[in-house]
Amino acid sequence: MPVKVSKICCIGAGYVGGPTCAVIALKCPHITVTIVDLNQSRVDAWNSPDFALPIYEPGLVDVVRQARGRNLFFSTDVDKGIEEADLIFVSVNTPTKKSGVGAGFAADLNYVELATRRIATVANSSKIVVEKSTVPCRTAESMRTILEANSKPNCRFDILSNPEFLAEGTAITDLFKPDRVLIGSLETREGVEACQSLAEVYANWVPQDRILTVGLWSSELSKLAANAMLAQRISSINALSAICEATGANIDEVAHAIGYDSRIGPKFLKASVGFGGSCFQKDILNLVYLSESLHLPEVAAYWRQVVEMNEYQKRRFSKRVVDTLFNTITGKRIAVLGFAFKADTGDTRESAAITLIKDFQSERAFVNIYDPQVEEEQIWNDLSEASPLIPIESIKKQVTICHSAIEACKNAEAVVIATEWKEFLEIDWEEVYKGMNKPAFVFDGRLLVDAEKLTKIGFKVTTIGRPSAVAA
Repeated sequence: MPVKVSKICCIGAGYVGGPTCAVIALKCPHITVTIVDLNQSRVDAWNSPDFALPIYEPGLVDVVRQARGRNLFFSTDVDKGIEEADLIFVSVNTPTKKSGVGAGFAADLNYVELATRRIATVANSSKIVVEKSTVPCRTAESMRTILEANSKPNCRFDILSNPEFLAEGTAITDLFKPDRVLIGSLETREGVEACQSLAEVYANWVPQDRILTVGLWSSELSKLAANAMLAQRISSINALSAICEATGANIDEVAHAIGYDSRIGPKFLKASVGFGGSCFQKDILNLVYLSESLHLPEVAAYWRQVVEMNEYQKRRFSKRVVDTLFNTITGKRIAVLGFAFKADTGDTRESAAITLIKDFQSERAFVNIYDPQVEEEQIWNDLSEASPLIPIESIKKQVTICHSAIEACKNAEAVVIATEWKEFLEIDWEEVYKGMNKPAFVFDGRLLVDAEKLTKIGFKVTTIGRPSAVAA
């Protein structure tokens, strides 16, 4: 018989575990949900009286406000959370390895292994353990081996894969109305029953036909495959944007035309300065490493090209800024609007802005940065990590963090739009123009602003995927 889940523990209070389990708590008031994390400051933020949560996600505060203290709890007591739970989500970080075998490609599963060993050490009763982190195919096998080798008598562990398919910025909407919930299990009686137990949790608000149950390995691979396919679309449209700039075609018009094909569809066909975030690049590199490990070099090369095209797009855009500004930006001031990898999130992982700013620094330009959500400390950490050989004091001599878009643009030669925040549409561009050095340039890396309108004000506008500034 499937276990009736009454208590859930989530190990990891990050971008996946926090929002996912907060929504589970909201939709399942009969289930106690405890999210545990060893990071005291992060847990304190989740518990803060003024709901100054450690993650910015539209709608998340409302969810936490309704469920916290009722059946949603945040704690650093990992052992208690494990011991009391029927079902445990493992939602820890799986960054790309920086050293050792597979460095630069393979996922670092150290936190997954540590969490798995902790579960085995602490658990005094049988548990359903659910992979929520994005992991390489067949990670569940190693988790099961660790659990079985270290389990106490009469304790059994059933492993499930339940990857998340959230888009930062719309995560709460995605959780409320998911395209699908994917649950992978072993094809044993116990595995199928564990799968049913988790499916019953989601069935409290997700229609039955959107809860997909598959084999364990298929579930793990599906997550990597989904992100790889989405990133591939972005790199494809970005490759076409380069052709548009060279031929006089308009990437907006091209994307609109091909998006009408029902076999293709319109989503993820917006050209940009490049994709970022915690998933796309990491998951594709993971897929590359998996392919090479399976002796499939042609497959590995195919997926590697998606990432290489993304890096090319960033370099191409920063070079276009330099070329347009009379082949030098030395001593010039560049305003970079947006530092998060996309709008409606504070996440900066693999943000295109980091690469652009590093390139501008190398050209000895001065850079003003403004982002409405990213903390100053995060910006300095990212820039320092991007240029590890340059002391932070030297970086701060070239880079200034501003508190408004108007402030960032003052006395600048050029404005670079790196993130598609809606507030950048509402900027008083006439005021911006007055405060800038002339000629004043705008480089739209997100197809965000009305180039014709800005040109009439006096700006020289360069838009990604278009051949040149719009004529007045």
